[in-house]
Amino acid sequence: MLQKFPMYAYIPAQDVARARQFYESKLGFVPKEEIAGGVAYGFGGQTACFLYPTPNAGSSKASQTFWQVDDVDREIDALKARGVVFEDYDMPGERSASGAVSAGGAKAAWFKDSEGNIMAIIQSLGSARPECAARPRRRQRRPPRLTIASGRLPFNCRSIPSFRLPRSATTRSTWP
Repeated sequence: MLQKFPMYAYIPAQDVARARQFYESKLGFVPKEEIAGGVAYGFGGQTACFLYPTPNAGSSKASQTFWQVDDVDREIDALKARGVVFEDYDMPGERSASGAVSAGGAKAAWFKDSEGNIMAIIQSLGSARPECAARPRRRQRRPPRLTIASGRLPFNCRSIPSFRLPRSATTRSTWP
């Protein structure tokens, strides 16, 4: 049922101004629209996230969201140059010189934002390519715009490419 609809990420922030500083200066995000005390950011593949105020930010011990990238090591180097500090989790797998962990067909690295949320960058390796990358995209009807609180997000909802983590990566003890 829900799998035919787009899915977007919420990023909780105790201090939206501090979080915006992190995302906009360290990660280079460009805000699309301010909505209900938060801000929407757009990404590749017409995906997006909504940074919103809440006292519960940083309380999850699991990854809040991830970006699927072509080269994790290159992204790590670029983000470190902007002041992003990567986490060093004790987990099985081969480590690259930049600190990324390769296991089960994926290469990944994690960092925390200014609010303590765990974020990840993931690269598919070999046959673990995202299922959607092997299929041509079908033209879809234009979906309705997503509405949050008192405002509308500035983007049209589209399907987010699916990404299958390796079976071993689905437990909390393996991947944050």
